[in-house]
Amino acid sequence: MKSIASAPGKIILFGEHFVVHGTKAILAAINKRVTVTSAFTDNNTINVNSELGTLEVPILSSYEEAKSEFRPFIYLANKMINSNQNVNGLEITIDSDIPVGVGLGSSSACCVAAATSISGLFNELSSEEILKISIEAEKTIFPNTSGADCAVCTYGGMIEHPSIEKIDNTFDLNLLIANSMIPHNTKNSVEKVNKFKENDEDRFSQLCDLETKLIDKVIVAMKNNDATTFGLKMSENQKYLEEIQVSNDTLRDMISSLNEISLGSKITGAGDGGCIIALVEDENMDKVPALLGKDKECFSAKIDTKGVVWSVIEE
Repeated sequence: MKSIASAPGKIILFGEHFVVHGTKAILAAINKRVTVTSAFTDNNTINVNSELGTLEVPILSSYEEAKSEFRPFIYLANKMINSNQNVNGLEITIDSDIPVGVGLGSSSACCVAAATSISGLFNELSSEEILKISIEAEKTIFPNTSGADCAVCTYGGMIEHPSIEKIDNTFDLNLLIANSMIPHNTKNSVEKVNKFKENDEDRFSQLCDLETKLIDKVIVAMKNNDATTFGLKMSENQKYLEEIQVSNDTLRDMISSLNEISLGSKITGAGDGGCIIALVEDENMDKVPALLGKDKECFSAKIDTKGVVWSVIEE
């Protein structure tokens, strides 16, 4: 028997960095996915196969001794094996079309898909249970994770953080995601924002208030299917991110290059590298490569509304 699950990646539409200081944020699942296939084996090991490499360890080995990219899978496998003592071994295979390390939720999607796939060998869990153990698994890599990324990868659609409530709407966003090809370091970006706050608490407080009001207007725009306002608010949000100094010349140039065809664009995620997102009409998508240059990875994306999906193949 093979248990197969796939989960979507994610973007932060609004609120990155400010959400850490009490504002709202809006996250969305995108139609780029991680697929995890799990199967029982008889070799008393846990085998993990992915594009990042392979790992084979004895069952019930400590996940802490594995490289970070393998820890969630070892953690989840051990959790399920501990609950089902008659298991001799597991093989776990990860296939992904989500770029790694650019803020598109690759690790969260892996945790959600793996939790669903591995648990599916034993019994089907509810979405709430999947989310809970996915967050536990992600904490083996990122101990301070809020769980928001795993939530949107589990449920799909758009969610508001920190309430983790789904935003019901029929808004059909046509998004461009463009990778700056610059590695980002979330910890460094967060420290930079904290320094800005320490140096000018009054202005930072004003920016948090502005971000909260902006997101309230975005939710209204989505309910009204108002893409123009939505795009304008993306560009307005980018100005706030510029002010707290998580942008750079490359990101600014990319955003500027897209101004003639986009309704709005901004950084998504930590900044200082990683990706930008832009709201672009279908007929303008073919103009993007010429505007950004061949050295930038870019693709169109839609909001994924399915969340994690699961199936079993009997052999």
